[in-house]
Amino acid sequence: MRWPEEPLGGPSLRRREALIALLALAAGASGVRAAGLEAPSPFDFAVLKGRADALARAPYDAFVPPLPAALEGLDFDRYQAVRYRPEQALWHHDQLGLELRFFHPGFLFKRPVQLHEVVAGEARAIAYEASRFDFGGSGVVADALPPDLGYAGFRLVQALNQDTDMVAFLGASYFRAVGVDKQYGLSARGLAIDTGLPRPEEFPDFTNFWFERPSGHADHLVVYALLDSPSCAGAYRFDLQLGPTLVMDIDVALFLRKPIERLGLAPLTSMYQTGENDRRLARDFRPEIHDSDGLAIITGSGESLWRPLENPRGLRFNQFIDRNPRGFGLLQRDRNFDHYQDDGVFYERRPSVWIEPKGDWGAGAVTLVELPTNDETFDNIVVFWTPEKPLQVGQEFLFGYRAHWGREPPRVPKVASVAATRTGLGGVVGQARSQFSWRFVLDFSGGQLPLLPRNAPIELRVSATRGKILLPSVRPLDAVNGFRAIFDLQPDASLAPIDLRAQIVLGAETLSETWLYQYSPPPLAERA
Repeated sequence: MRWPEEPLGGPSLRRREALIALLALAAGASGVRAAGLEAPSPFDFAVLKGRADALARAPYDAFVPPLPAALEGLDFDRYQAVRYRPEQALWHHDQLGLELRFFHPGFLFKRPVQLHEVVAGEARAIAYEASRFDFGGSGVVADALPPDLGYAGFRLVQALNQDTDMVAFLGASYFRAVGVDKQYGLSARGLAIDTGLPRPEEFPDFTNFWFERPSGHADHLVVYALLDSPSCAGAYRFDLQLGPTLVMDIDVALFLRKPIERLGLAPLTSMYQTGENDRRLARDFRPEIHDSDGLAIITGSGESLWRPLENPRGLRFNQFIDRNPRGFGLLQRDRNFDHYQDDGVFYERRPSVWIEPKGDWGAGAVTLVELPTNDETFDNIVVFWTPEKPLQVGQEFLFGYRAHWGREPPRVPKVASVAATRTGLGGVVGQARSQFSWRFVLDFSGGQLPLLPRNAPIELRVSATRGKILLPSVRPLDAVNGFRAIFDLQPDASLAPIDLRAQIVLGAETLSETWLYQYSPPPLAERA
């Protein structure tokens, strides 16, 4: 499934983003219709923060205005037939280099949002106009739509390349962007609330957006957003800086209505179904199916961590305790088409997203939630920062970060990186296996490895919270211009997860980032 109204050949959106929007509606959101023409009003980030503060002090309004029946009943195909007219884009005739196109309400996107243009410190609402859209074979009659209907979201395009979105905001507080490969993949959110708890997750909504009119031929755009949910309200400022790596410089002010048990800052959400290290559901002709293959972290002390993602049998929750992390993100390190064999959605082109905190984030944890999925159209991976100290109701909480969307994160480890993680049955080929073991094969490249002789006495340092490590070894691997480490894990009878940790070393010198893994032993009946 593609983004609604997306030109052929553009980035893809699959069914899960539409379902995310539906979940947001189920969670409840304050409904707002776009206003008509009105006098401009003063606007800046301070004004928006004051509005968010006042909103949080008032009762939450869960009302969502009903859509006309013609829009309420749209299925996906008929919703796709509603096309935005490119010549109607905001700033299309102004030669500013950037243009905004709007998403129409309907199908699963039923809550209109208010859009505003900001010029010289004054904001004016952008009125809904049905003439902006070609309703084609959707069955919708433009003249029958109310004049205050509003829009569902927006997307940003460059005037010189109007066939591809650069950024899009649509559904709840979700947004996405592309880098040099001009390919959508994972998503980001404004906030995650109670993710991974044994109760329904709360999905905040962006209810209003403001766009600062660019000056001259611009390569960046400032967007403001008002967030609302049963638990909190928030003011957001996005400085979208276009380039081979698209950078979002984000500042946030949060105001709680009530205590939040698990707060997730700078959340990212992605999909991992099948890969080199997890072939539990490898039933497809494509060898790998994922938007991201691992979680990377650079801790406050400077240690580089790499945690391959998995498609677990049940919900899996991990926290990586830290203070003032230098960055974290969900990466797609594997860029080889042959490893995916997907000539439709091109997983090897999916962007990585790196979160770079601004200022002092204090103590907390990078939190990873992995959910089981049988279908690549559903996101099952969520990553966010959880502050150690709970936020207080009635107090302003400020934080900022940069989100980098592209092939590579801005911070590349100085030590060797894990190029691939593979797993399979352990043991020695040609010898009878008397006990079950699981093999791990780690390929390391980069850092100092290309400078080392093939016979360098490199060793594998590996540990497990339970079970036995067997047959550890390290050998050169010319294919990655580095080295391959191999070991077997013999689990005990417990089915509880086993945490693994590994590095390659040369004497007292650590040569690689730290590889982390959580292995869930199979049921005893499957270990024959």
